[in-house]
Amino acid sequence: MHDQGGDTAKDTDRRIGRRTLLIGGATAAAAVGTALLAQDELKRMWWRLPSVEKPRKEGEVDFRGARWVAASSSNWRMADRPDDFGIDRVIIHVTQGSYESAVKVFQNPAHGAATHYIVRQDGRVTQMIRELDVAFHAGNRDFNERSVGIEHEGFVDRPKDFTDAMYEASARLTARICARYDIPVDRKHIIGHVEVPGTDHTDPGRYWDWDRYMPLVRRAHQTQV
Repeated sequence: MHDQGGDTAKDTDRRIGRRTLLIGGATAAAAVGTALLAQDELKRMWWRLPSVEKPRKEGEVDFRGARWVAASSSNWRMADRPDDFGIDRVIIHVTQGSYESAVKVFQNPAHGAATHYIVRQDGRVTQMIRELDVAFHAGNRDFNERSVGIEHEGFVDRPKDFTDAMYEASARLTARICARYDIPVDRKHIIGHVEVPGTDHTDPGRYWDWDRYMPLVRRAHQTQV
């Protein structure tokens, strides 16, 4: 495009007008920006192509000290979080059984559900699904895609199952997750399974001590940031 009218029109064969430079520059910048956005999108989407998998290290964990025990691939979906789905929730579960039974169930492809982590009564942590992947744990697709799920060994109607070691280990784990994804440490973003819309679960139940747990998470979070 050339400038129109007055003396400027006479110069169009000899020089580029200022307006042309501005418009042309803006167009070029927009084109480059669009290309960069498209390139970034391709980088994030390439793993979804058939027969393509995001590179991973076998047995790698996201929480230092966790033991890796893989869940059945039928109980989670490969993803590239937080690039494809932002993570803004931690969901607290109770296994309604022993640690061993929870592992067995999560390794059963017919079960159709599993969490990222299990915290035992002695405070040991097992990771069964990578945080970048979507675990089928919340009973709500949107919440599955945006959350990390943590199971706790025990029964909802047995307060003695929720030990000091469990609370402290779980708080450190939740604090680390919140720090990694910049999740606010509050009850809006750290919730029980019962609080997920559409769920029919009641865990972690009335004996899970939120008034005790949240200060532990906040204290642990202060050491992460």
